[in-house]
Amino acid sequence: QVQLVESGGGLVQAGDSLRVSCAASGHPYSTYAMGWFRQAPGQEREIVAAETWNGGDTYYADSVKGRFAISRDYAKNTLYLQMNNLKPEDTAVYYCAVSPGSDWSQVRKTAEDYHYWGQGTQVTVSS
Repeated sequence: QVQLVESGGGLVQAGDSLRVSCAASGHPYSTYAMGWFRQAPGQEREIVAAETWNGGDTYYADSVKGRFAISRDYAKNTLYLQMNNLKPEDTAVYYCAVSPGSDWSQVRKTAEDYHYWGQGTQVTVSS
């Protein structure tokens, strides 16, 4: 059973940076596609960033392009979302998601494509 445990959320001011982490365990696969999603109150869950298993294709939502960066450390089985120049509209619960063993050549952007999810971490940006 794959488990994803997120950490690093919090309350910051506009313009600050924050890095959220997602530690993965329990999967028998050494590679996986990954994605970061977010959900603000009263809104649907939306994709923020995603990457194929080998980093061959990466996607960022227009709203975060140039400010956010997705990365992973396979040795630590940890995913990261670095968020810079945060804005109040970035306030949301952030979720990591993985699809172990996926050999996609292009990223997938829908929640249904990812099999395992973290519990979510709250990011609040004050103006």
